[in-house]
Amino acid sequence: MTATRSDDAVPGDSQWPLWEVFIQPEPGAPHEHCGSLHAVDAEQALLNARDVYARRNEGVNLWVVPSQWITGSTPEDVGPFFDPANDKAYRHPQFYKTPRGVKVF
Repeated sequence: MTATRSDDAVPGDSQWPLWEVFIQPEPGAPHEHCGSLHAVDAEQALLNARDVYARRNEGVNLWVVPSQWITGSTPEDVGPFFDPANDKAYRHPQFYKTPRGVKVF
C-alpha cells in the first residue's frame, strides 16, 4: 500500500481530508483514539480537535493523523497475520507464579 500526503487532491472530491484524533487523558497515559474530523491541514485539524474533543479539559495532549496514512490489518488477515503469536503461549502471565513477598495490584 502506498501512503499519500493529505494535501493530495482527489479529482472530483470537494470534501476536506479526514483526520483521526488521538487524546492523552493524563500525563504518562497512552493516547486513545477519540474520533475523526475533516480539516484543510494539520494545524486546522489540531485546532478543531481541541475544540471538539478537549473543550472540557478531557486531555493533556492531542495527536491528529491523516486517515489515509493509517494502515491496519483486515478481518481476512486474522489467521495468517496473528497465527505466529499462537505458538508463544509462554508469553502469557498465567504461566508464571508470583513470588512470595511481591504485592499484586
